[in-house]
Amino acid sequence: MFEGLTEKLQKVLRRLGSRGTITERDLDEALREVRVALLEADVHFKVVRQFVQRLRERALGAQVLESLTPMQQVVDIVNQELIETLGGSQSQLQRAKQSPTVVILVGLKGSGKTTTAAKLALHLRRGGDRPLLVAADPQRVAAAEQLEALGKQLNIAVYSEDGGSRPLQICEHALKEAHRLGVTTVLVDTVGYLQIDEKSLADVIELRRRLSPAEVLMVADAMTGQEAVRAAEEFHKALGLTGLILTKLDGDARGGAALSIRAVTGVPIKFVGVGEKADALEPFHPDRLASRILGMGDILTLVEKAKATISEEEIEELGARARRGAITLEDFVGQLQQVRKMGPLSQVVAMIPGLSKVASRLEDVDESQFVQIEAIVYSMTPQERRYPDVIDASRRRRIARGSGTTTTDVNRLLKQFREAKKIMQMVASGRGPRIAPGAPWPR
Repeated sequence: MFEGLTEKLQKVLRRLGSRGTITERDLDEALREVRVALLEADVHFKVVRQFVQRLRERALGAQVLESLTPMQQVVDIVNQELIETLGGSQSQLQRAKQSPTVVILVGLKGSGKTTTAAKLALHLRRGGDRPLLVAADPQRVAAAEQLEALGKQLNIAVYSEDGGSRPLQICEHALKEAHRLGVTTVLVDTVGYLQIDEKSLADVIELRRRLSPAEVLMVADAMTGQEAVRAAEEFHKALGLTGLILTKLDGDARGGAALSIRAVTGVPIKFVGVGEKADALEPFHPDRLASRILGMGDILTLVEKAKATISEEEIEELGARARRGAITLEDFVGQLQQVRKMGPLSQVVAMIPGLSKVASRLEDVDESQFVQIEAIVYSMTPQERRYPDVIDASRRRRIARGSGTTTTDVNRLLKQFREAKKIMQMVASGRGPRIAPGAPWPR
């Protein structure tokens, strides 16, 4: 989402870095370009004005112009201001003093609220919660059926009633069911709105008053830009929002909503949706997003994704085999499958410092390439997967026929495997390339 903004900010910072010293004129020219970049990214004009003003004040106050390392100081100031604009620090989900914790989800029609409710339930369950989803949208046709289907798919309990029941009645019955089942969190999926006014919001205002929820979260579509910001302002005025969930942060919008919504509304972003899969919902960390916007990567999120996908025992076992040079094609395919579970390849690579440009080129990588690799390996015998050196010309032709590929494809895969095996052995044995602490990442 932030590819255009990242590229422009990096261009400005590189230009400043190419000068030994920075004059006040240089700084003002750079800030003008930053202002234009933010406005083109659809950031709210008031947020842009305040952001640039604070940057200038901090840069002059920190005596950047007299510094021996002005570039590093400017990058640090921009990073800190981005973090502050995005909320400063992570805002976690609030809990009720007595179980269950009630969370009401609100939003405009088409914002992805129902899907997000199911994603949030899965996220909470992985953290040890016992969630209950409540279908409190009797207006939309098949809304309850959609939530029930998602609940069944994820093995999460869903409470719903036949048409005719009012949202408050549904929620009161759902709370009784929650106490009976011993659930810890009740997630209420409310009506999606086309317009926001007191009359339209009457039901959800009543829900907020009667249920005393620990959280009222608005689900906002980041692709709608400043419309999402305006909707958040209206919902907050009527309901007193406690948090926001931004969906489609992996899309190709300009990112203005993500950078504006916290500063304009004063409401913290608590989660972000980064894909269509059920596990593509992440807690929001302002510092990590700021780092990604500046092209500095996001190692912490990458490590968390890896830990959720690969156990420590698997990592240790793979490392031991890599040191012995005993990596097989089965391991190779297994690792590719693990990486795919972490999300689209472009997203994973973008989290590695210095590789944001590479990530943008990987967006066009066809998922069928991974399927082709699996087909080639699974067309081999167990012996061939474990000892690929035995694969001669006749075996390659047989493997190509069995996988619906060509011998060229088979040769390419074997070459990639040999190269990957060498790198893994070097890294596992400590002979891989090292980067000194504090040194810049290679670009």
